[in-house]
Amino acid sequence: MPNDANTTWRERYGALQRRLAGEGAPRELDALKTEIGVLFKQLEQEIGDLTALRDDVKQLVDQWKTLRARNGGANGGSSGAHPVPPSNAPQFSGERPVVRADHIGASTFIEKGWSKLSLGDHEGAEVALRKALELSPNDPQTEALLGWALMLQEKYDDALLMFQKVLMRQPQNALARINVGYICLKKRIFGEAIEHLSRAIRLDNDKKASLYAHFYLGLVYLERDMFEDAQTFFRKTIALGPGLIEAYFELGRALWFNGQRDEAIETWKNGFAANKFNPWGKRCADVLTTVERGGEP
Repeated sequence: MPNDANTTWRERYGALQRRLAGEGAPRELDALKTEIGVLFKQLEQEIGDLTALRDDVKQLVDQWKTLRARNGGANGGSSGAHPVPPSNAPQFSGERPVVRADHIGASTFIEKGWSKLSLGDHEGAEVALRKALELSPNDPQTEALLGWALMLQEKYDDALLMFQKVLMRQPQNALARINVGYICLKKRIFGEAIEHLSRAIRLDNDKKASLYAHFYLGLVYLERDMFEDAQTFFRKTIALGPGLIEAYFELGRALWFNGQRDEAIETWKNGFAANKFNPWGKRCADVLTTVERGGEP
């Protein structure tokens, strides 16, 4: 942490930058090296602490979603209401956008859109990002963020258009490609979904994209009753990202419908044990209760 609570990281950086540019810099190279190293190490520690805290806050979000589901959805609802099933859409975790200072204000709306997406306000993000595109058309970064906002509202046709624009300029954008694959899955355009998801895996330039590409390919094959192929992709998903609890739930279904019922039950138990606060962990527990009572998933 900074030595003085009133001194920001940016101020410390600025002070070192000014000293490096000053006439006396050659006489204090060793001291500057030490201070730059200290600043770097302290920043690394701060980033690590904040990353861990961010992950802890995500656990709070999962607990909130579970509580909401138990109480019949976002607005509470009556005790007899059916819980809203959790979404298997990609989780937005995009890096803060790199925006340039401009004279027309587009960067302000890009930042605002990103912030609202990060907080789950997809409608508010759409409004801000559409304004950004009005001010600065054809910006692929803004189009990608707007695609997320639309997709997470299930406005699939509009979202598909945005991501296709991004891929025309950035064909190596694996996250945009898995989002197109997810939308094609939801629209049951399975051949195109397989094409985009497989390409994202071949690109192998984004760990999150590769994780979701395997998961969605599993869902494609599950939808087509190709249970063994689905199992292969779900198992790979769990190996790549054990925290993606929905993969346990869907792997259990692929096993169950393929007649491997004991393995399905064990998989759902593992999913619930992996994160009992996660909405998908709760679904694993619910399906276990269902099958133990003689029901079907």
